[in-house]
Amino acid sequence: MIKRESKEPNSKILDHNNSVEIVKLIQYSKTREKGFKLLMQSYKEALYWMIRRMVLHHDDAEDVLQCSFMKIWQNLDKFRGDANIYTWVYRIAVNEALAFLNKKKKQSLSLNEKGEYLSQQLESDSYFDGDDAQKQLQLALKTLPSQQRVVFNLRYFEEMKYQDMAKVLDKSEGGLKANYHHAVKKIEEYFKKN
Repeated sequence: MIKRESKEPNSKILDHNNSVEIVKLIQYSKTREKGFKLLMQSYKEALYWMIRRMVLHHDDAEDVLQCSFMKIWQNLDKFRGDANIYTWVYRIAVNEALAFLNKKKKQSLSLNEKGEYLSQQLESDSYFDGDDAQKQLQLALKTLPSQQRVVFNLRYFEEMKYQDMAKVLDKSEGGLKANYHHAVKKIEEYFKKN
């Protein structure tokens, strides 16, 4: 099994009391802006790292994070409060990251060119201070299909429960467990080969 050695925050750190306060504040137009600021403050770092592990490059992660918060702001009045704010926010951020990756995918690079490009991007990124094992893990993650990469990131790094992940991704828990299992096997194979 792959050992978790991340310094980044995970979703378990997010304070439940903040979530309750955020929901109360965003329900009313007079306090919506204050609630949004608290939401950004509470989720910014965790969402950044979740997105960063998906898109790899700092500048791309910042762009996707900004788009995610813009979409959250635009849709605050649609949040009914029957879902957990945590899963709602993560769903938007995951969808934005996937849309970004799909857009990148359409740009024509072969798999070898993509791997080389991602490797160069990761090594030249001044914001990445990881050791060689972390770089190798990130490169292994880039070989996964996007759905497996998302599931692996949410489960392994964010330590998200399958129940919450099912709400975020609108998938069955069983399917998510299978995706995670296949992702782990592929990553282990990657490390055996490299």
